[in-house]
Amino acid sequence: MPVPTFILEIRKKIGNDLLWLPGVTAVVIDDANRVLLVQRADNHQWTLVTGCLEPGEQPARGAVREVEEETGVTAVAERLLAVETVPRATLPNGDQVQFVDTAFRCRYVAGEAAVGDDESVDVGWFPLDALPVMPERQARCIGYALDADPLAKFRT
Repeated sequence: MPVPTFILEIRKKIGNDLLWLPGVTAVVIDDANRVLLVQRADNHQWTLVTGCLEPGEQPARGAVREVEEETGVTAVAERLLAVETVPRATLPNGDQVQFVDTAFRCRYVAGEAAVGDDESVDVGWFPLDALPVMPERQARCIGYALDADPLAKFRT
């Protein structure tokens, strides 16, 4: 997926300076109790589906949109899992970004999982007891999705 137009317009004004963005993470679980993961094109790590919200977009809707764009899977956001600031990052082109991320547990509805854009090189369903190595925050979000406590998590 190309860089959203609104970010390109902001970058014309601020260059590579830090850009604070709203992000979403989707923990999609199917009826067989598997989680949907994507293998990122940039670093080949397996992760949950993540993305950036469009201006004015509701976070739950954005999470569902990202799942469909990146994997072809239709999902429904069921509950809020967490709201967290992720570490600041410098992209290969020098752009600095930091996301405040809203994570959702989502339920699979339909569709065959397949790579939907150039952000990923692979997509797959993984049993919860056989997950690949992934970043700590990603694993933590899966833990939140499996927690019987329905309250959203946040870090202080």
